[in-house]
Amino acid sequence: MAYNNIILEKEGGIAKITLNRPHVLNALNEELLSEFVAALENIEKDDSINVVILTGKGKAFSAGRDMKSILEGREYVGGQRYKALEDLSKPVIAAVNGYCFTGALELAMCADIIIASENAVFGDTHARFGVIPGGGQTQRLPRLIGAKKAKELMFLCDTISAQEAKEIGIVNRVVAPEKLDEAAREMAEKIIKNIPETVGTLKSLINKGMETDLETGLKMEAALHKGPISPAGEGRKRIATLLKKE
Repeated sequence: MAYNNIILEKEGGIAKITLNRPHVLNALNEELLSEFVAALENIEKDDSINVVILTGKGKAFSAGRDMKSILEGREYVGGQRYKALEDLSKPVIAAVNGYCFTGALELAMCADIIIASENAVFGDTHARFGVIPGGGQTQRLPRLIGAKKAKELMFLCDTISAQEAKEIGIVNRVVAPEKLDEAAREMAEKIIKNIPETVGTLKSLINKGMETDLETGLKMEAALHKGPISPAGEGRKRIATLLKKE
């Protein structure tokens, strides 16, 4: 598939998806999201890829949903597309530069880890424009930062800095703007050193556990607890090597 609104790159076990509509601050529309989902499907089938980095080109990660498409009444199925990122079996690092507003914040929260540059700005403006979230904002944000803080952000439509986003639990790390890509790649390379099947299983267990009660989550974990699981017993080899060093 030809991509006009995103860039898909693959190198060394890492896939990088770049939102590529910088002339409109990478605003999200149906064309971009269709390409985005197609790229995720491509990555899911590619056994050479173990980690994904998601970022935006230019001054912004994304300013959110394309306002022009709202005025034109064009169909927008953002929430279903965002879920495809959350459900990807491989870990996703969102590298957020510049603006990350509303629908873009919903998208970023579907990543597993968020690294932000110091100049990143986060906010939710659904209420300012009379739009009900369609990407999970009313469900994921309270689970992530607590209901009262989520209500504050969504009711006031205030913007917050990358550092504040880190302090309340939206962002994992904050780095200098020129270090953002490097920091995301370094983290991705650390993840790659671990056993991908186990990382994928951990992601699935955590995501499913967030949607259920503790007892059910513990049962799901117990059902999969079989010691080291990986092709050719790689986990067992690593344990044996570790024991030899002692």
